[in-house]
Amino acid sequence: MKKRNLFLGLALFALVFTSCKDEKVTTAEKSVDTYVIYVDSIGNIEALEVKANWQTIDETYQIKVVEADLALENLKEKEEAQARIDASKAKFEALKAQMEADMEAEAMANSKQLLRNALFGEGKIGNDMNFGWVNKDNILSVYDQFINTAMNNKDSYSREDWDEIKLMYEALDSRKNTVEKNGLTSANNNKIAALKLKFGPVYKLNRMSAKNEEMQKAKE
Repeated sequence: MKKRNLFLGLALFALVFTSCKDEKVTTAEKSVDTYVIYVDSIGNIEALEVKANWQTIDETYQIKVVEADLALENLKEKEEAQARIDASKAKFEALKAQMEADMEAEAMANSKQLLRNALFGEGKIGNDMNFGWVNKDNILSVYDQFINTAMNNKDSYSREDWDEIKLMYEALDSRKNTVEKNGLTSANNNKIAALKLKFGPVYKLNRMSAKNEEMQKAKE
């Protein structure tokens, strides 16, 4: 009787142990599958929606990839599961790199537009770089706003800002050459020349200083 009870006890223990083991394997397989499916599903979402919800997507990814990595300990076919996980990791990292590059480019474009708005007025200069609105009657005020804004904020500009200012300044000068032929008065032309004379040294000195500062940071 005792032997029979012992046998039944061992059999029950083995059944429970096997059941627990199978449950761990099933849970582990599910974790890997969920992770792979999650990464694949991101590719089916519109790019704008992914960008708008990137922080949540990335945070969810970090949780699922940890769960998938931990699940490997409970799998027999570890190599196959590892290969699936690695493939999904590579897919996500490529997506993340693209997303970060897009967001960086977008931030830079927004930064440039904000600078242009400050230098010329809200929405006056866009990506088309159209200066057609600058004429003989308003060009003096355009130079005045541009130069005084740049001088008042010279200490806060980055190297990229000064590069953009250079681009805008040269484009404005180019427009001035056209406006001069369309009746720009000598008086306004002289006032513009005085503004440019005041701005020239400040522009060169601060642009060079911003470049040197960037180079110094890069060395560090």
